Amino acid sequence: MHSEPLGPTTLDLFADADQQPARTEQLGPQAFVLRGFALPWVPRLLAALEQTLKAAPFRNMLTPGGFTMSVGLSNCGALGWTTDRSGYRYTALDPVSGLPWPPMPQVFRELAQCAASEAGFADFAPDACLINRYLPGAKMSLHQDRNEGSYEPPIVSISLGLPAMFLFGGMQRSDKSQRVPLLHGDVVVWGGVDRLRYHGVLPLKEGLHPQLGAQRINFTLRTAG
Repeated sequence: MHSEPLGPTTLDLFADADQQPARTEQLGPQAFVLRGFALPWVPRLLAALEQTLKAAPFRNMLTPGGFTMSVGLSNCGALGWTTDRSGYRYTALDPVSGLPWPPMPQVFRELAQCAASEAGFADFAPDACLINRYLPGAKMSLHQDRNEGSYEPPIVSISLGLPAMFLFGGMQRSDKSQRVPLLHGDVVVWGGVDRLRYHGVLPLKEGLHPQLGAQRINFTLRTAG
C-alpha cells in the first residue's frame, strides 16, 4: 500500500471541493486516511442509512456528567454504543425503543472490511456501527475508544456530507493532536499501536453539502463484543 505523510492542512484549502482525489495519507504507524475511498459506495450507503434510521432515529443522549451531546446518535448491528448518567457502554437493545438495534446493512460491513484491508487489517469483523449526525456547531471532545471487548481489531470511520476537522492525538489527552480535514467520502482507519489514540472533532462549520445538506454523517464501525 502506498501512503503519503499527512502535511499541515486546514479546511480552508478544501473550501471549494466536494472531495479530494483518491489517495492514502498516513497519520501514524498503523493509522491512515483513505481519501475518497467511500465515494463509489455512497448511493448504497445513503439508501441503507435511510432504512436504518426509520428503525432507530437520531437522538441526542446524556453523558455521565449530565450534559446533552451536541451530536445525534443512532446504531446498527448486534451491539450499539450508548451513554446516559450511568456511563458509556454497548447494549444489544435500543434504550429508546427497547428493541434490538437494526441489523447492520451489508454495504456498511463490506465497505468497512475493504477499508480495513486497504489499511493492512485483514479479517475485520465489525459487530457495531455507531452513526453520528453533526449539525453546524456540533463537536466531539477528545476521547479514547475503550468500551470494546478487545483492542485488537481496528476502528473504521466513514465521513459523508460537510467537511470536518478531525483531531488525532496521542496516548494521553494532553498530547498534541494532528488536525486532519475530512471530506465527503474519506475513511479513517486506525488500529494496532495506534488503536488507543485520543481523537475528536472540532465544531462543524456552517455549510451546505449538495447531497446531504447542512450536516455531516459519520459511521464508526468496531468489533465491540
